[in-house]
Amino acid sequence: MSYEHKEGAFPLGQWIAEQRRAYGAGQMNGRRAARLEKLGMAWSAADARFQENLAAARVYYQEHWTLCAPRSAAALDKPVGQWLSNLRRPGALDGHPEWGAALEAIDEDWNPSWPAEWQRHYAVVREMLAEKSVLAYVEPGVTVHGMDVGKWLARQRRPEVWAALSDGQHERLETLGVTPLAAAPTPAEPEGAAEPSTAPVSAFDRGVAAPWRTTRARTGSVKVPRAHVEALPGGTEVKLGVFLSNSKSRRAKLTADKLAALAGLGLEWAATEGAT
Repeated sequence: MSYEHKEGAFPLGQWIAEQRRAYGAGQMNGRRAARLEKLGMAWSAADARFQENLAAARVYYQEHWTLCAPRSAAALDKPVGQWLSNLRRPGALDGHPEWGAALEAIDEDWNPSWPAEWQRHYAVVREMLAEKSVLAYVEPGVTVHGMDVGKWLARQRRPEVWAALSDGQHERLETLGVTPLAAAPTPAEPEGAAEPSTAPVSAFDRGVAAPWRTTRARTGSVKVPRAHVEALPGGTEVKLGVFLSNSKSRRAKLTADKLAALAGLGLEWAATEGAT
Protein backbone atom coordinates (compact mmCIF):
# COMPACT_ATOMS: atom_id res chain seq x y z
CA MET A 1 0.00 0.00 0.00
CA SER A 2 1.36 3.42 -0.93
CA TYR A 3 2.02 6.15 1.63
CA GLU A 4 -0.61 8.44 0.08
CA HIS A 5 -3.37 5.78 0.00
CA LYS A 6 -6.69 6.82 1.52
CA GLU A 7 -9.86 4.97 2.48
CA GLY A 8 -12.49 7.64 1.99
CA ALA A 9 -11.04 10.68 3.73
CA PHE A 10 -8.89 8.62 6.12
CA PRO A 11 -5.15 8.67 5.25
CA LEU A 12 -4.64 4.93 5.74
CA GLY A 13 -1.19 4.85 4.11
CA GLN A 14 0.15 7.48 6.49
CA TRP A 15 -1.45 5.74 9.45
CA ILE A 16 0.24 2.43 8.59
CA ALA A 17 3.58 4.20 8.20
CA GLU A 18 3.13 5.65 11.71
CA GLN A 19 2.37 2.18 13.15
CA ARG A 20 5.59 0.86 11.63
CA ARG A 21 7.54 3.76 13.10
CA ALA A 22 6.07 3.18 16.55
CA TYR A 23 6.78 -0.55 16.37
CA GLY A 24 10.40 0.03 15.36
CA ALA A 25 10.86 2.53 18.20
CA GLY A 26 9.45 0.09 20.78
CA GLN A 27 6.43 2.31 21.44
CA MET A 28 3.76 -0.29 20.60
CA ASN A 29 2.42 -2.88 23.03
CA GLY A 30 2.32 -6.56 22.13
CA ARG A 31 -1.44 -6.81 21.92
CA ARG A 32 -1.68 -4.03 19.33
CA ALA A 33 1.22 -5.45 17.37
CA ALA A 34 -0.37 -8.91 17.34
CA ARG A 35 -3.66 -7.49 16.05
CA LEU A 36 -1.86 -5.76 13.20
CA GLU A 37 0.21 -8.84 12.38
CA LYS A 38 -3.01 -10.85 11.97
CA LEU A 39 -3.93 -8.37 9.26
CA GLY A 40 -0.63 -9.03 7.48
CA MET A 41 1.38 -6.03 8.73
CA ALA A 42 5.06 -6.02 7.73
CA TRP A 43 7.27 -4.11 10.13
CA SER A 44 10.20 -3.35 7.81
CA ALA A 45 11.24 0.23 8.32
CA ALA A 46 13.06 0.10 4.98
CA ASP A 47 9.84 -0.83 3.20
CA ALA A 48 7.99 1.94 4.98
CA ARG A 49 10.60 4.53 3.97
CA PHE A 50 10.51 3.23 0.42
CA GLN A 51 6.75 3.71 0.20
CA GLU A 52 6.99 7.25 1.53
CA ASN A 53 9.67 8.14 -1.02
CA LEU A 54 7.77 6.33 -3.76
CA ALA A 55 4.81 8.59 -3.11
CA ALA A 56 7.10 11.59 -3.60
CA ALA A 57 8.45 10.03 -6.79
CA ARG A 58 4.91 9.73 -8.19
CA VAL A 59 4.29 13.41 -7.55
CA TYR A 60 7.58 14.32 -9.23
CA TYR A 61 6.76 12.17 -12.27
CA GLN A 62 3.34 13.77 -12.70
CA GLU A 63 5.03 17.16 -13.10
CA HIS A 64 8.26 16.25 -14.91
CA TRP A 65 7.24 13.06 -16.86
CA THR A 66 10.37 11.18 -15.77
CA LEU A 67 12.00 9.71 -12.66
CA CYS A 68 15.47 10.69 -13.88
CA ALA A 69 15.37 13.61 -11.47
CA PRO A 70 18.42 15.74 -10.72
CA ARG A 71 19.90 15.04 -7.29
CA SER A 72 18.61 18.36 -5.96
CA ALA A 73 14.96 17.54 -6.81
CA ALA A 74 12.37 17.33 -4.03
CA ALA A 75 8.68 16.45 -3.75
CA LEU A 76 6.40 16.12 -0.73
CA ASP A 77 9.32 17.48 1.32
CA LYS A 78 11.34 14.40 0.36
CA PRO A 79 14.79 14.56 -1.33
CA VAL A 80 13.46 12.41 -4.15
CA GLY A 81 16.31 13.20 -6.55
CA GLN A 82 19.02 11.95 -4.21
CA TRP A 83 16.86 8.95 -3.24
CA LEU A 84 16.43 7.87 -6.87
CA SER A 85 20.12 8.44 -7.57
CA ASN A 86 20.99 6.14 -4.67
CA LEU A 87 18.67 3.42 -5.96
CA ARG A 88 20.34 3.54 -9.37
CA ARG A 89 23.65 2.47 -7.84
CA PRO A 90 24.71 -1.14 -8.59
CA GLY A 91 23.31 -3.53 -6.01
CA ALA A 92 20.97 -0.97 -4.42
CA LEU A 93 17.89 -3.11 -5.16
CA ASP A 94 19.44 -6.46 -4.22
CA GLY A 95 16.91 -8.39 -2.17
CA HIS A 96 14.12 -5.99 -3.10
CA PRO A 97 12.89 -6.86 -6.61
CA GLU A 98 9.48 -5.43 -5.69
CA TRP A 99 11.06 -1.99 -5.32
CA GLY A 100 12.36 -2.08 -8.87
CA ALA A 101 8.97 -3.25 -10.13
CA ALA A 102 7.23 -0.38 -8.31
CA LEU A 103 9.56 2.19 -9.89
CA GLU A 104 9.16 0.67 -13.37
CA ALA A 105 5.38 0.84 -12.97
CA ILE A 106 5.76 4.62 -12.75
CA ASP A 107 8.52 5.06 -15.34
CA GLU A 108 9.98 2.18 -17.33
CA ASP A 109 13.05 4.30 -18.01
CA TRP A 110 13.68 5.33 -14.40
CA ASN A 111 17.15 3.74 -14.57
CA PRO A 112 18.30 3.99 -18.21
CA SER A 113 21.66 2.83 -19.51
CA TRP A 114 22.24 6.34 -20.91
CA PRO A 115 22.69 9.59 -18.96
CA ALA A 116 19.79 10.71 -16.77
CA GLU A 117 20.10 14.24 -18.16
CA TRP A 118 19.43 12.91 -21.68
CA GLN A 119 16.33 11.14 -20.41
CA ARG A 120 15.03 14.32 -18.75
CA HIS A 121 15.21 16.20 -22.06
CA TYR A 122 13.66 13.30 -23.98
CA ALA A 123 10.76 13.03 -21.52
CA VAL A 124 9.84 16.68 -22.04
CA VAL A 125 9.98 16.36 -25.84
CA ARG A 126 7.88 13.20 -25.64
CA GLU A 127 5.17 14.98 -23.67
CA MET A 128 5.21 18.01 -25.97
CA LEU A 129 4.75 15.83 -29.03
CA ALA A 130 2.00 13.88 -27.32
CA GLU A 131 0.05 17.13 -27.15
CA LYS A 132 0.89 18.74 -30.51
CA SER A 133 2.45 15.94 -32.58
CA VAL A 134 4.48 18.43 -34.63
CA LEU A 135 8.26 18.46 -34.34
CA ALA A 136 8.38 22.02 -35.64
CA TYR A 137 7.01 23.24 -32.30
CA VAL A 138 10.18 21.99 -30.56
CA GLU A 139 12.68 24.45 -31.97
CA PRO A 140 15.80 25.96 -30.35
CA GLY A 141 14.81 28.39 -27.65
CA VAL A 142 11.83 26.37 -26.41
CA THR A 143 12.57 25.93 -22.70
CA VAL A 144 10.74 23.66 -20.24
CA HIS A 145 11.76 23.11 -16.61
CA GLY A 146 14.83 25.22 -17.27
CA MET A 147 15.96 23.04 -20.20
CA ASP A 148 16.29 24.27 -23.79
CA VAL A 149 14.68 21.15 -25.26
CA GLY A 150 14.57 22.65 -28.76
CA LYS A 151 18.33 23.07 -28.82
CA TRP A 152 18.75 19.57 -27.37
CA LEU A 153 16.50 18.02 -30.03
CA ALA A 154 18.37 19.76 -32.85
CA ARG A 155 21.63 18.40 -31.47
CA GLN A 156 20.33 14.80 -31.37
CA ARG A 157 19.62 14.98 -35.12
CA ARG A 158 23.18 15.92 -36.02
CA PRO A 159 24.72 12.87 -37.77
CA GLU A 160 27.79 12.71 -35.53
CA VAL A 161 25.68 12.93 -32.36
CA TRP A 162 23.10 10.43 -33.64
CA ALA A 163 25.87 7.94 -34.43
CA ALA A 164 27.07 8.08 -30.82
CA LEU A 165 23.63 7.29 -29.34
CA SER A 166 22.70 3.78 -28.23
CA ASP A 167 20.09 1.60 -29.92
CA GLY A 168 17.72 2.30 -27.04
CA GLN A 169 18.05 6.05 -27.54
CA HIS A 170 17.52 5.64 -31.30
CA GLU A 171 14.35 3.63 -30.69
CA ARG A 172 12.86 6.24 -28.39
CA LEU A 173 13.61 9.12 -30.73
CA GLU A 174 12.36 7.22 -33.79
CA THR A 175 9.10 6.45 -31.97
CA LEU A 176 8.58 10.23 -31.81
CA GLY A 177 9.36 10.59 -35.52
CA VAL A 178 12.82 12.01 -34.88
CA THR A 179 15.44 10.96 -37.43
CA PRO A 180 18.99 12.15 -38.13
CA LEU A 181 19.69 14.89 -40.60
CA ALA A 182 21.37 13.91 -43.85
CA ALA A 183 25.13 13.93 -43.57
CA ALA A 184 27.05 16.54 -45.54
CA PRO A 185 28.17 15.23 -48.95
CA THR A 186 31.68 13.83 -48.97
CA PRO A 187 34.27 14.48 -51.69
CA ALA A 188 34.14 12.08 -54.63
CA GLU A 189 36.38 9.07 -54.16
CA PRO A 190 38.91 8.09 -56.81
CA GLU A 191 37.95 5.38 -59.27
CA GLY A 192 38.39 1.90 -57.91
CA ALA A 193 37.35 2.87 -54.39
CA ALA A 194 35.23 0.38 -52.48
CA GLU A 195 31.47 0.61 -52.85
CA PRO A 196 29.82 2.61 -50.03
CA SER A 197 28.03 0.57 -47.39
CA THR A 198 24.29 0.09 -47.87
CA ALA A 199 23.77 -1.12 -44.30
CA PRO A 200 20.61 0.34 -42.72
CA VAL A 201 21.13 3.38 -40.48
CA SER A 202 18.24 3.31 -38.00
CA ALA A 203 17.67 0.72 -35.29
CA PHE A 204 14.33 -0.17 -36.93
CA ASP A 205 15.92 -0.69 -40.37
CA ARG A 206 18.63 -2.87 -38.84
CA GLY A 207 15.97 -4.99 -37.15
CA VAL A 208 13.97 -5.43 -40.36
CA ALA A 209 17.15 -6.20 -42.32
CA ALA A 210 18.17 -9.01 -39.96
CA PRO A 211 18.17 -12.49 -41.55
CA TRP A 212 14.59 -13.30 -40.60
CA ARG A 213 14.21 -16.04 -43.19
CA THR A 214 17.29 -17.77 -41.82
CA THR A 215 15.95 -17.43 -38.30
CA ARG A 216 12.54 -18.81 -39.32
CA ALA A 217 14.12 -21.76 -41.12
CA ARG A 218 16.30 -22.55 -38.12
CA THR A 219 13.70 -22.08 -35.38
CA GLY A 220 10.49 -22.81 -37.27
CA SER A 221 9.02 -19.51 -36.05
CA VAL A 222 9.58 -15.75 -36.04
CA LYS A 223 9.30 -15.89 -32.27
CA VAL A 224 12.80 -15.71 -30.81
CA PRO A 225 14.16 -15.36 -27.26
CA ARG A 226 14.74 -11.78 -26.10
CA ALA A 227 18.50 -12.47 -25.92
CA HIS A 228 18.67 -13.72 -29.53
CA VAL A 229 21.26 -11.93 -31.73
CA GLU A 230 21.72 -12.07 -35.54
CA ALA A 231 24.42 -10.56 -37.73
CA LEU A 232 24.03 -8.38 -40.83
CA PRO A 233 26.41 -8.58 -43.77
CA GLY A 234 29.55 -6.78 -42.73
CA GLY A 235 29.45 -8.06 -39.16
CA THR A 236 26.96 -5.61 -37.56
CA GLU A 237 25.06 -7.41 -34.81
CA VAL A 238 21.32 -6.97 -34.35
CA LYS A 239 19.66 -7.80 -31.05
CA LEU A 240 16.74 -9.41 -32.82
CA GLY A 241 14.92 -10.57 -29.70
CA VAL A 242 15.07 -7.10 -28.13
CA PHE A 243 13.96 -5.49 -31.41
CA LEU A 244 10.96 -7.81 -31.68
CA SER A 245 9.91 -7.28 -28.05
CA ASN A 246 10.29 -3.50 -28.20
CA SER A 247 8.46 -3.20 -31.52
CA LYS A 248 5.50 -5.20 -30.23
CA SER A 249 5.25 -3.18 -26.99
CA ARG A 250 5.29 0.08 -28.98
CA ARG A 251 2.91 -1.11 -31.73
CA ALA A 252 0.43 1.70 -31.14
CA LYS A 253 3.14 4.29 -31.81
CA LEU A 254 4.55 2.73 -34.98
CA THR A 255 3.80 4.29 -38.34
CA ALA A 256 1.78 2.41 -40.94
CA ASP A 257 4.82 1.76 -43.15
CA LYS A 258 6.75 0.29 -40.21
CA LEU A 259 3.83 -1.96 -39.30
CA ALA A 260 3.61 -3.07 -42.93
CA ALA A 261 7.32 -3.89 -42.95
CA LEU A 262 6.94 -5.99 -39.80
CA ALA A 263 3.83 -7.72 -41.11
CA GLY A 264 5.77 -8.64 -44.24
CA LEU A 265 8.21 -10.55 -42.03
CA GLY A 266 5.40 -12.78 -40.79
CA LEU A 267 4.63 -10.99 -37.54
CA GLU A 268 0.88 -11.48 -37.17
CA TRP A 269 0.50 -8.92 -34.37
CA ALA A 270 1.77 -6.21 -36.76
CA ALA A 271 -0.96 -6.96 -39.29
CA THR A 272 -3.85 -7.51 -36.86
CA GLU A 273 -6.06 -4.52 -36.08
CA GLY A 274 -6.10 -3.75 -32.35
CA ALA A 275 -3.25 -6.17 -31.52
CA THR A 276 -1.23 -5.47 -28.39
